[in-house]
Amino acid sequence: MSTTPPPAAVGPDDILAALDPDQREVASSPLGAMCVLAGAGSGKTRAITHRIAYGVASGAYQPQRVLAVTFTARAAAEMRTRLRHLGIAGVQARTFHSAALRQLHYFWPRAVGGAAPEIMPHKAAVVAEAAARVRISTDRAIVRDLAAEIEWAKVSMLTDETYPEVAARVGRDVAGVDLQTMGRLLAQYEATKTGRGVIDFEDVLLLMVAILGESEEIAREVRGQYRHFVVDEYQDVNAVQQRLLDLWVGQRRDVCVVGDPAQTIYSFTGAGPQYLTGFARRYPDARTVHLNRNYRSSPQIVELANTVLRGAGGPARRLVAQSETGPTPTLSAFPDDPAEAVGVAAEIARLIERGTPASEIAVLYRTNAQSEAFEDALADVGIPYLVRGGERFFSRAEVKRAILLLRGAVRSDDPATPLPDAVGDVLSTLGWSPDAPVARGAVREQWESLDALVRLAADLVTTAPGARMRELVADLDERAAAQHAPTVQGVTLASLHAAKGLEWDVVFLAGVAEGLMPIAMAEGAEAVEEERRLLYVGLTRARRELRLSWAAARTPGGRAGRRPSRFLEGATSVLGDGARAARGGLGASSARRERRARTGARRVTCARCGADLDTASDRTRGRCEGCPPSYDEALFDALTAWRQETSAAAKVPAYVVFTDATLEAIAERRPVDRAELATIRGVGARKLDMYADDVLDVLADQRAGEE
Repeated sequence: MSTTPPPAAVGPDDILAALDPDQREVASSPLGAMCVLAGAGSGKTRAITHRIAYGVASGAYQPQRVLAVTFTARAAAEMRTRLRHLGIAGVQARTFHSAALRQLHYFWPRAVGGAAPEIMPHKAAVVAEAAARVRISTDRAIVRDLAAEIEWAKVSMLTDETYPEVAARVGRDVAGVDLQTMGRLLAQYEATKTGRGVIDFEDVLLLMVAILGESEEIAREVRGQYRHFVVDEYQDVNAVQQRLLDLWVGQRRDVCVVGDPAQTIYSFTGAGPQYLTGFARRYPDARTVHLNRNYRSSPQIVELANTVLRGAGGPARRLVAQSETGPTPTLSAFPDDPAEAVGVAAEIARLIERGTPASEIAVLYRTNAQSEAFEDALADVGIPYLVRGGERFFSRAEVKRAILLLRGAVRSDDPATPLPDAVGDVLSTLGWSPDAPVARGAVREQWESLDALVRLAADLVTTAPGARMRELVADLDERAAAQHAPTVQGVTLASLHAAKGLEWDVVFLAGVAEGLMPIAMAEGAEAVEEERRLLYVGLTRARRELRLSWAAARTPGGRAGRRPSRFLEGATSVLGDGARAARGGLGASSARRERRARTGARRVTCARCGADLDTASDRTRGRCEGCPPSYDEALFDALTAWRQETSAAAKVPAYVVFTDATLEAIAERRPVDRAELATIRGVGARKLDMYADDVLDVLADQRAGEE
């Protein structure tokens, strides 16, 4: 722990004076149950840290009796830092897993005996071994999906016996594995793990739930230690976390939860807003406070965020902007993904040239696969970047070496030398210099890591003027334990999920097109609305400038079949007419519409989103290329395999037999006879004579396998 002395304590009245009326209501009532519904950028962390500080300063709390729980080590570290600045020490601010792991190690010898088992750093090897035993493919991608499903089952507190029924009820589908087999995999995974004498990340919570549920003595001891609870990001709680919280709290009422249903984006992990929205039913005497003032983003950004969230009957509550006016958000169209990346990189270069720090710029996207194009484009123009979700800062080789050298320099630290200069002198042996290197790539990335440590030393002496090398090393140790990395000077590249909880002056939100936003695999209204909330989270990461973009094709020269996201419908007042392509045939050019009207051609629309279908392949499949299909993938694979055999035997390209679009249409409509097959576009009289019997046999075999 850092030995840097905290600032002088702040009085209760001063703590409340720094808050707006709604935040003050949260902070000034530290006792009893409270539910805080906090919109994006509304100062929720400020409100709850001031609540804790006011509780301690007013005598309502003893700091060591308070447990503040959040979902990331970074958020917990931020909470501890804010409390220190308010003069509050001794409060435990931890993630659910960190708090549970600490208790598990402490109570395991008494509850079970011996030392607690070792935690597996990764599941993949055990999942692959278990999958092989139940005859499931151990392909890397499939193993990753299976591991995710195991995690979902465990945080949902399901067993191998209860999993199939619950999974069927909620529509789980993983890697083409039937639910009964998945249940057997769960049992085999647990047996394999037990055989190795290890536990996984989810077991930390499950084991503490079991210990507290079975031992009233241990439960009383925990409840004697912690009497007041604060839970941040409560919309992301899953079943096992809620059960653990209930066991911690017991019969007490001193629990404050904070969250935003509009930022529920982790349902695939088992999280859900039902605990937040149902809090008042569980605690009828709870006070509910709304934080709707947005202090982060400009009014123009807030207006767009409100519009997007309102698009499909979103919550009636609106964010109310409190920041100064800023530029209107823009929407740019590009011919393809590489062109979009190059265009975004060029705009970033102009921003940096005009004085915007690279660390205050982010490029956000829906999937990690989109990152590569932006990495290449930024590297080509010499702009440093960091990929959030990549290698952790404290795991980098140069950072490990730097900390080792700084630790060794504690004894020789000269108080006459300013701390930042002393740190710079030490790190110069690793290649750091006051000026950034001209080279890019690994050399520049290493310099950025070392420079972040020098700047951290400068920040430390600003808040604690007497701090020296010893305090810096202690601070680095604390940050490393919490994975609370210092700011690295580079443009941030991050998926929308990884960007949650972060903010930048300028945000580029790329790939805002159908098929990416919402993602093509989002099936059903609920899944699509979660994608809308994900976009809302991305929009509200921007403080001053927000630039959206999309590309018509994936590759240069590819078919320009994409359209802007349906979520931008209604946002023309902010983004202009370019956002109108969201629905209803707006992907078709005016020339095509005129030609259709002139020739009397029948209008064909997408069965999923209602847009006009103008290309032959889209009209054949009956939907836009970007809209998710409704066919069974196993059937489509069977048809594709038949086509491959047929084309190979005839020595012709596969598309000569049937195009992908025609196979998709067959898989979706599943004709039962020649007459129905003949109605599908792309199946003419000649191909009907050549292939009808074979295609109908494939369909019949598939139906037989399903019965």
